[in-house]
Amino acid sequence: MKPLAITLATIGWCSVAVAQDDPARTLFTNVHVFDGVSAERIENANVLVEDNLIAAISTDPIAAEGTNVIDGGGRTLMPGLSDTHTHLAYSSISQMRMLTGHASYGYIRATVDAEGMLMRGITSVRDMGGNVFGLKSAIDEGLIPGPRIYTPGALIGQTAGHFDFRFGNEPHVQFGGTTPDWERQGHAYNVDGVDQVLAAVRENLKNGASHIKLAIGGGYASPADPLLGNQFTFDEIKAAVDTSGDWGTYVTVHGYHPSAINRAIDAGIKDVGHGQLLDDATLQRMSDEGVFLSTQPFTVCSEPQLDDFSNSKLALVCQGTERVYKAIKNFPDLKVTFGTDLFFLAEEELAKQTQQMERLLPWFEPVEILRMATSTAGELFELSGDMRNPYQEGTLGTVAVGGYADLLLVDGNPLEDLKAVTNVENLKIIMKDGVIYKNTIE
Repeated sequence: MKPLAITLATIGWCSVAVAQDDPARTLFTNVHVFDGVSAERIENANVLVEDNLIAAISTDPIAAEGTNVIDGGGRTLMPGLSDTHTHLAYSSISQMRMLTGHASYGYIRATVDAEGMLMRGITSVRDMGGNVFGLKSAIDEGLIPGPRIYTPGALIGQTAGHFDFRFGNEPHVQFGGTTPDWERQGHAYNVDGVDQVLAAVRENLKNGASHIKLAIGGGYASPADPLLGNQFTFDEIKAAVDTSGDWGTYVTVHGYHPSAINRAIDAGIKDVGHGQLLDDATLQRMSDEGVFLSTQPFTVCSEPQLDDFSNSKLALVCQGTERVYKAIKNFPDLKVTFGTDLFFLAEEELAKQTQQMERLLPWFEPVEILRMATSTAGELFELSGDMRNPYQEGTLGTVAVGGYADLLLVDGNPLEDLKAVTNVENLKIIMKDGVIYKNTIE
């Protein structure tokens, strides 16, 4: 089911959907196009959208009969943004509420957060752990607004590893305890041994996962594990990789340091989430072997919702941020994507999601940052393969003929000033799948 074309208007506190006239064909005229790749815009261009795909791009006039024509007024037309590390199931609820609260509240918050992401210009996300299968289906069916979602389902970790959030007085289910509520909800599976890993991977794939996420090293938010510890054996990781490969898709991992990440690469994983503590040798290997790095600009080194132990781990990660971003510049063939990994945040903090891109400016030019959030992210999405990629009708992350019409029309030139996209006031039109969700052009 294709969603109605809508824009948002406000009456009092309530956002209401306003139908767009004739959304089947939209022609953008008088726009400068950033295609997601080139360091220069295509000047004075016209872009035709038919249904949900880009049908034509030309500096010559395009016939407009029967078309909704939008005069871009010399603004920049560019791909919608992608965040390759989200946790929509618990982006803006507290850790305690996720662990002990009603599941239905979390689903409602995720619905609100999904709409907020779309209205910040994020038209696609790769979720990295949490049960958002229902949310994804509702968005794809047009029931609610939100970005496209690539989801792994439940994050898969080991006992006492990242995402083992049991309280100190909660024994393991094998030792007299019960299955934690967040496991029953499908946000994470804590498993041990090859057989349990296989079962968890296959359960996620059965539910509709586009990729699989493993935690193969320590995490700063988890209450028990050391940051520099290795998690899962080679055989456990290899089992997940082989089973995912049988379904035509890939494994991404949570990990920070070389020992854990090299073990995972040995086992065949295709993407590293985080990696702030990587060394040059591992970055070179990733570049040579085509392993993506989906890292984040962690520059805030303490978080109030975390205890002293977790914040001490976060401080180490934060210290590694500058080093890894400097090192990335030495590996021009390394595929790097933009992600935020925002979770357990207040709604007003989550609203600063795209502003995270500005944190990269000390190390990268705007065009490099924009590629991370557009075309390179589109390449990452393609790793899900023909059997597991939920969005195969068009391509993502570029303004190209045959690509999905996931487009932003922005004031200014984002290749010169990132605020053209990070300041939501500059997002004049937000289109996803050929549908206009925001239009503030007078």
